[in-house]
Amino acid sequence: MQKLLLAVDRLSTWLGQLFAWFIVVLTFLITYEVFSRYVLNNPHDWNLNVQIMLYGTLFMMAGAYTLSKNGHVRGDVLYGFFRPRTQATIDLILYVIFFLPGIVALTYAGWGYANEALAIREQTFSATALPLYPFKFVIPVAGGMLLLQGIVEIVRCITCLRDGEWPSRELDVEEVDVDKLKEMVHVKDEDIAALDKYVVGQAGGHK
Repeated sequence: MQKLLLAVDRLSTWLGQLFAWFIVVLTFLITYEVFSRYVLNNPHDWNLNVQIMLYGTLFMMAGAYTLSKNGHVRGDVLYGFFRPRTQATIDLILYVIFFLPGIVALTYAGWGYANEALAIREQTFSATALPLYPFKFVIPVAGGMLLLQGIVEIVRCITCLRDGEWPSRELDVEEVDVDKLKEMVHVKDEDIAALDKYVVGQAGGHK
């Protein structure tokens, strides 16, 4: 079972990393449009539409990735102080009551929404019309991935309730933990304080 959970984690991670490259494309498009508009005096009506579609795709496809890393923002400041079984109980209730109905509705409605756009070959309302229906199919795809990852998280909750601890998950790039970094390089708080004192003394001596 754990291998299956990690396999879904890896799929969400791979998709998240794949669509993260849209950030590079967006940076290029924005830079190009600013240069073209203000230096060459040649704006493009299609550029903003492409930016919106790319950003929307990036935002939606990052949902399952973020969930697989347990990275969504929690509103309960006390959550981190609870025991794993208590955390799992809260998560399981919220997943069943709020997450599953919402994501199922998003995926189902998004599929119909996308197919309607495909049927009429929907395009953007601009001088340079761009096909809009491929972008709308991102909605059910993103919803399906969120639903799959959500089921994995529900299984993790049940496993935690049974074992008393959270099962492992696929790791990826994380923010630097200062305390762990200090342990790795064998630096103590006293060493940092002494270094700060030395730097301040040197700065004062050069005045």
